[in-house]
Amino acid sequence: MKSTMARRTFLKSVGAGALAGAGMGTLSASLAEGQSTSKMPRLLAGCCAYTYRELLTHGQMTLEDFIRKAVELRLDAVDMTVYYLKSTDAGYLESLRHLACQNAVTVSGVACGATMVQADAAKRAETLEQIKQWVDVTDRLGASHLRVFAGKLPQGVEKKQAIDWTVETMKAACEYSATRGIALGVEDHAGITQNADVCLEIMERVGSSYARINLDITNFIATATQDVYAQIAACAPYAHVAHIRDHFSDHTPVDMDRVWRILAEAGFRGYMSVEYEPSFSGGEPAVTGAPKLIAKTRELCRKYSSV
Repeated sequence: MKSTMARRTFLKSVGAGALAGAGMGTLSASLAEGQSTSKMPRLLAGCCAYTYRELLTHGQMTLEDFIRKAVELRLDAVDMTVYYLKSTDAGYLESLRHLACQNAVTVSGVACGATMVQADAAKRAETLEQIKQWVDVTDRLGASHLRVFAGKLPQGVEKKQAIDWTVETMKAACEYSATRGIALGVEDHAGITQNADVCLEIMERVGSSYARINLDITNFIATATQDVYAQIAACAPYAHVAHIRDHFSDHTPVDMDRVWRILAEAGFRGYMSVEYEPSFSGGEPAVTGAPKLIAKTRELCRKYSSV
């Protein structure tokens, strides 16, 4: 009680302006004024292992190296793309988790390639089992987010049916992931989820706090009523992790400041995880291109985050 009263007295005596001027920023100022923290953004810089896929695929880098690289690049977190795991044995997964802990690097999420749009009921059941297995891997790595895909529309199938299959599988998968405290993030990836309206319909119909959106800022396709930025804004309340590139697939630059501002205004709390794509950025390899994008990401996180 004495410590609480001392803090209140201190805040009252120095004022919010003095706190901000002393470098304690808008977070402390808002707390001093008794404002709600419910909309305070927390945008933290991360990187997807997919960024270094060429090196990881050809044995020039390991996921252990990737974790150490995160320290070098002053990242808060790493997003583990499962394609590059040596195995899913418990000992190996826990060694990665331990190495990340030793280096104060958070494992912000795990990304698998499971796709839920499957016309065959047996295939949908198989996908559900795959997702459950990747939930277990995510749990062993100490992460709380697993990226999944809806999938592409099969020939002769209407979008409504594909959405139904996705909702069906996602509901069952979220029931399982909830037992591990892990959110499932369906990505706005190539296929039925490249439109915000579909992503939001899936979220609303699944109706679970463990159903989230893995927000790739360059994957939406503009519609007659919504450009990509409007779709990012529409999905922001459901976003759990964002995947970051600085160019769209047609090489048009992303307005990065605008994206961060949209997410900050939505009160986003999560990782801005760089997923560098050389083909989007003039062919510059990840070894030189990714650090530039990561530096920009860190700069924008400092600008727009409350931490």
